[in-house]
Amino acid sequence: MKKHSRRFNTLLKQVEKNRLYAPVDALYLMKNLSNVNFVETAEVHIVLGLDPKYADQQLRATVMLPKGTGKITRIAVITTNNKIEEAKSAGADITGAEDLIDEIKKGRLDFDKLIATPDIMISIAKLGKTLGPKGLMPSPKAGTVTNDLIKTVKEFKAGKLEYKIDRSGILHIPFGKLNFTPEDLYSNLITLQQSVDKNRPQGSKGKYWKSIYITSTMGPAIPLDINLLRDSNLC
Repeated sequence: MKKHSRRFNTLLKQVEKNRLYAPVDALYLMKNLSNVNFVETAEVHIVLGLDPKYADQQLRATVMLPKGTGKITRIAVITTNNKIEEAKSAGADITGAEDLIDEIKKGRLDFDKLIATPDIMISIAKLGKTLGPKGLMPSPKAGTVTNDLIKTVKEFKAGKLEYKIDRSGILHIPFGKLNFTPEDLYSNLITLQQSVDKNRPQGSKGKYWKSIYITSTMGPAIPLDINLLRDSNLC
């Protein structure tokens, strides 16, 4: 059994057992429980009724959070030489063609997101063993293989993020920082819920949402009432 610190156990006692919190109440509680000396990330963990070992129950999508993530994202772009200036003008932090592929092959990984144009993906394929385990391999499903570099780079800089279920059928998604207002966190959370529903896999059967929790980096998990989150979209 995992042991927690005295600080964590004190916070945990403030989360009522067997209660499903209304989203806004949970967000205020999460912010009030924060007692560390850095700005924590707000995370949502969603258990879905999916078995990712089946191809038609995979869930991988992107979503544009209206209030952003609060994180500075370093973006690298690999493209042909004639599009490098376009990538730079959009705000890419690192750009290159075959030269950047060689640097990554040698171990350069000082970026959070890698975007590529389709015409260079054949050359990038050899980086699969390096990029795959880090979740950095460009993919059309992730929105990171594109000819529209300006739009794509700007969207990821503004807060667009990718999410996908893990082997247990759970989503782990950051949706802001604890220095956001509860209203801004709420807006991001609703947008995520809508995206997860919109992208429900065709092979999903039975109950789709099993449970949903929000938590901060160093805080306890707070269970939410998913029905109240959905109902708020109708208001």
